[in-house]
Amino acid sequence: MDIQVRVWRQSGPSDRGRMVTYDVKDISPDASFLEMIDVLNEKLILDGDDPIAFDHDCREGICGACSMVINGVAHGPEKATTTCQLHMRHFKDGDVIDVEPWRAKAFPVIKDLVVDRTAFDQIIQAGGYISAPTGTAPDAHATPVPKKDADAAFEAATCIGCGACVAACPNGSSMLFTAAKITHLGLMPQGQPERDSRVIDMLQAQDDAGFGGCTNMGECAEVCPKGIPLSLIGRLNSDYRKAVAKS
Repeated sequence: MDIQVRVWRQSGPSDRGRMVTYDVKDISPDASFLEMIDVLNEKLILDGDDPIAFDHDCREGICGACSMVINGVAHGPEKATTTCQLHMRHFKDGDVIDVEPWRAKAFPVIKDLVVDRTAFDQIIQAGGYISAPTGTAPDAHATPVPKKDADAAFEAATCIGCGACVAACPNGSSMLFTAAKITHLGLMPQGQPERDSRVIDMLQAQDDAGFGGCTNMGECAEVCPKGIPLSLIGRLNSDYRKAVAKS
């Protein structure tokens, strides 16, 4: 199949950036979107041009590195799918495809499609962990956990921190990401001692990093490749109100 790709090119944070059009020919419908970019980059290199910079790692849909907005949708048109798992068969021969980086104040562009997601690390560092010493690993059945809570914690833990929720939010909010990390630990017995300080500190770090406020638009949950539900934000808000009341 032959397609036309319009890609955001930006040489650095201080560059204004622009959309550049490229023709990509003879792409297999079974190729992934990143493989299509690889083919385009090989052509650019052979032509003496600068290849398109983009993030990638595992290419198995679990690392969250493949951050691209494709035709205005974070990770592309397929729900519950990362960019690396998106295949060209979901497009048509002759299509024009726009490819842009995550766009959020807290995610400054480094080059082309690569953005700096250090802000997520700052949120995790503020409280996304359990610091209580637990000694050696206990037996799996030593601390019973209700199955409902275990399932909910596992669902929240599937967040891969890709940032699609931020890219899709009109406000550039990271509430779905933060809610997933707080919920995951807050549902586990080991996470209870720091439950109140965790939600307060992580939300403060989120605000300090420059993310926008959540207005429950729901776009974050729509584009999340792991299907993190919007209801976790309600759980986060509830935990925050209780923590503030106690403090």
